[in-house]
Amino acid sequence: MTYTVLARRYRSQTFDDVVGQDAVAQTLKNAILSGRVAHAYLFTGTRGVGKTTMARILAKSLNCLQAKEPTIHPCLACDSCKAIHAGEDIDVIEIDGASNNKVEHVRELIANAIYLPARARFKIYIIDEVHMLTTNAFNALLKILEEPPPHVKFIFATTEPNKVLPTIQSRCQRFDFAAMTPQTIVAQLRKILQHEQVDYEEDLLIHLARLAGGSMRDALSLLDQLLSVGSRPLTVSLLMECMGRPDRRHLLQLARQIASHSGPGVLEETARLIESGQPPAAVCDSLMELFRDLMVLKAAGTDSPVLILTEAEKNSLKELADFFDIPGLIYAVSALERLRWMIRNSETGRYLLEAALLRLALSEHFIGLDQLAKAVPPSPEGIKKNASVPNSSPSSAAVSPAEPAESVPSPDVPLTEDTLRARWGQFLAYLGQRSGTPANYLSQAVLAGFADSVLHLRFASGALFAAEFCRKHQKEIESSLSQFFGRKLSFRFELSAESPQNGAVKTPAAAPPQNRRHRAEVLDDPKVQLILKELNATPTEIVEISPDEQGAEEQAESDE
Repeated sequence: MTYTVLARRYRSQTFDDVVGQDAVAQTLKNAILSGRVAHAYLFTGTRGVGKTTMARILAKSLNCLQAKEPTIHPCLACDSCKAIHAGEDIDVIEIDGASNNKVEHVRELIANAIYLPARARFKIYIIDEVHMLTTNAFNALLKILEEPPPHVKFIFATTEPNKVLPTIQSRCQRFDFAAMTPQTIVAQLRKILQHEQVDYEEDLLIHLARLAGGSMRDALSLLDQLLSVGSRPLTVSLLMECMGRPDRRHLLQLARQIASHSGPGVLEETARLIESGQPPAAVCDSLMELFRDLMVLKAAGTDSPVLILTEAEKNSLKELADFFDIPGLIYAVSALERLRWMIRNSETGRYLLEAALLRLALSEHFIGLDQLAKAVPPSPEGIKKNASVPNSSPSSAAVSPAEPAESVPSPDVPLTEDTLRARWGQFLAYLGQRSGTPANYLSQAVLAGFADSVLHLRFASGALFAAEFCRKHQKEIESSLSQFFGRKLSFRFELSAESPQNGAVKTPAAAPPQNRRHRAEVLDDPKVQLILKELNATPTEIVEISPDEQGAEEQAESDE
């Protein structure tokens, strides 16, 4: 016996059966009742939302043989209704626009349109994917579409209305079909499963609605695939296994590792997902969906209708959301989207995925433009900071809750280097709450020693800008340092470099104060900061070009 898939078996038969397109159905019913049926319609919308189904219902309503005139309640029993439902009626011609897109096909259609219908009231042409017609084919349709014979009706369906010529659209009544809401899909799936007498987990419906992406046909196809497995009851784990999707629990664990800034944990969880058979692109897509859900949850709350989640998923994401901020989540989603396209065009997708996830996990070490803007003073030309440095750049992708500062120790208690090292992270959190940006730069230094109430901090050679910034804000940092530890403290810093010969740490000769000031002035310019950020670059050398050299370069460019 031939099996009929659910999408065909449960296809709507009348306007009253239509699911999710009530506005379109009601408008067409009113047009039939008032006798104002147009000669051409254009149905637009994404796949699987009922465009062709609505076209067949309209055709049955116009051509039902049991009714004396067009009706909104076709009998579904006459030869015309049955043939239209099967797509085999001689007076309702369904044409695939993709394979009949040439001007010769349109000329043949026009030649046959002049003949009266064989048994029904109207000869109806349903052209699916009409946007696939060539420009010449569209132009050939113009005359008959504007002034068709009284017995001819046209119904066009397309997923890309922007490709349909404006001259064609202006001759049609256009109806835009909305994507199916998750609630509508869940209700329809529940109705079908109950009718089929199949046991299932309630959470399964939400997962199917999320995977369907607004398409009822996609949801029914997924359900059909799941039913063909043969296991009962239908469960979420069975769906994930059948679809080959990453387990949501593993994705949550990966997100937790990113939130805790654990590089080894991120690599281990990524390896676990890939070794389970998930391609890097699938991991990227699923993780991007997870971060999107976190972003919506942070911005709109767990009760937002935009979230398509089970109660268990909402609780898990609610706990995880405390470790992220909205700008960081926005950055994570956009970064994963860029990664997605890179992976599809690369043979080393796993390496790209690992590198991107490590960047997200270690993003606490990066400084966003919004934080940089607070630290950069206006340029000498008086450029406004808001115009030079955008305020909407992404901040850290993950932020750990700041540890509360312990009670200030008594000045009588001796302060040792070990105590300073143990509480250095707490001091940075304290400084971050008070000042913000200085803590980000100071975190790039290591505590090299402590003696006579002076902390010796060492910056890497590549952190010159951070060292200069801390020198400029030394009084502010020392004030916070003294308040935190309850006694007068100061700090000194040095730059370290690794010798190629023996790897020993040495302190290079300090640059002349005038050169340091000049470098700091150049790097403090908002325009320079914006360029460095856009290029993702670190300055290694600053060279000043004299007016004579600049004029010579410009002259050389003009000669070329």
